Amino acid sequence: AEALHVAGALVVRDPRCDAADSAHFLDVMERYFGRSREAKLVDARPSIHYQVGVTPDHVEVARGRVEADPKWRFMWRIGPRPTHTRYHELNAAPVVPDGMPEWPQVMDVWGHAMLKSVESVARAAAIGFGLDEDAFVERMRWGPHLLAPTGCDLEQHGKLGKVFAGKHCDLNFLTIHGKSRFPGLRIWLRDGTPMDVKVPEGCLLVQAGKQMEWLTGGYVRAGAHEVRVTEETIHVMEEKERRGESLWRVSSTVFGHIASDQVLQPLGKFDTPEALERYPPIHAGEFVQQELEAIRLKVA
Repeated sequence: AEALHVAGALVVRDPRCDAADSAHFLDVMERYFGRSREAKLVDARPSIHYQVGVTPDHVEVARGRVEADPKWRFMWRIGPRPTHTRYHELNAAPVVPDGMPEWPQVMDVWGHAMLKSVESVARAAAIGFGLDEDAFVERMRWGPHLLAPTGCDLEQHGKLGKVFAGKHCDLNFLTIHGKSRFPGLRIWLRDGTPMDVKVPEGCLLVQAGKQMEWLTGGYVRAGAHEVRVTEETIHVMEEKERRGESLWRVSSTVFGHIASDQVLQPLGKFDTPEALERYPPIHAGEFVQQELEAIRLKVA
């Protein structure tokens, strides 16, 4: 709880997140992103705001930026979908790419493992905030949780300083990042201090999203981050090129969400008149739709 308040982020080690599962997941995603543009575009679902399937490059725009990110992203739903919801487009059926029969199992194994870590952090944070242990995880039940890896072609975009995920805060509750095969992730602490992230082997990075900020009335602020090409990125690229390995940088990311039909509002001791003025009650689904419009994944 204190780490989330001070830094908006923390590193966790969870034996349920097996290194072999992570490696298998990254292998599969490198093969997928390495497909032709035309083959990948078959998996895009713009009619439901790219909330499942693939999001092409130069579509997603970080808040406050003009230039779209050159990254691709694939959204895979983790966990059961709600039987009744006002927000069907945020809870759509998953997309399975053709010719990859192992896809559902690989995605589910790694996605569920990381989501369990998110839930453990949510329980610990709730206790630290003086809330019921299940205050957050009960609101996460039936949430539109997403395994949402990004892919950036470093053969095309691997120039020093190139930003392929512009500085932004995530719209969900908690985001968890597995270790990428390429460095380049930078986060900003609550006081504005930038920090280049080096996730230790066997560990994962958790960051607070905007839904966490809402539920804590701003006591926890959503953590900003970006991904760019650094000198260390180029060094790893050169090593992988010599070995004939993929130059697609794949992120390993799960977005843990509050359920779409739950109401976001400050909880417990955070429920003050000042907090409610800044963070008024709103359905999580409506909040997500507003944020999707802001990053141009949903057309108003």
